[in-house]
Amino acid sequence: MADTVITADAAAVVEAGSVESPLVAVTFQRNVHRKEKYLEAEPKALGITQIGLSVFQVNCVIVFLAKGLSVMENDIPFLIASLLVVIAGSVAIAAQNLHLPTLQGCLGMQVVACGASVFNILFNLVKVDSVPPSCWHYYYENTSFTNAEICHVIQGTQAHFYAEAAVIQATLLAISAALAAYCCKVVNCCSPAPKMPVITVQTPPVQQ
Repeated sequence: MADTVITADAAAVVEAGSVESPLVAVTFQRNVHRKEKYLEAEPKALGITQIGLSVFQVNCVIVFLAKGLSVMENDIPFLIASLLVVIAGSVAIAAQNLHLPTLQGCLGMQVVACGASVFNILFNLVKVDSVPPSCWHYYYENTSFTNAEICHVIQGTQAHFYAEAAVIQATLLAISAALAAYCCKVVNCCSPAPKMPVITVQTPPVQQ
């Protein structure tokens, strides 16, 4: 007896029960290629973007610290949050191997990266109106107009930088949310894996 199989994915694996008749068999199968949907998110490009933007932000903060325009104690939380985003980007790139535990780790790190990005957005918005530590005494002591004016220029430059940094962090938040959404679809953390119907039509033997 010859069998004709009509299926949405010939590589699927039978996982559930089936409904059969003398001529037709219907089975419900899981698509083993569902993990490839993660690659539709372009994880390599987005992961590299996460790493690049975060490293850029860290370098800028380090420059400010080296020039005495910021305080280490205030910037440590920002540096830690940025490091978490770098790690999330690295895991996103590694998850291209479609190994399920790596995809699950990617999902967890992207959720953490979303929280870190939200924190960094608020951090940068607060810093927009901050006064550089090296200029504090110019605002509270009798100093020359020239020095005070220089500090105003520095403060204005910092305000523009932190406003730009908040926009960059918003971009990182969007990237993390997108990668987390794709990971969530692949690892099926929110709902069971979808199953596809496979119809097998059994044709009777040709009468001789």
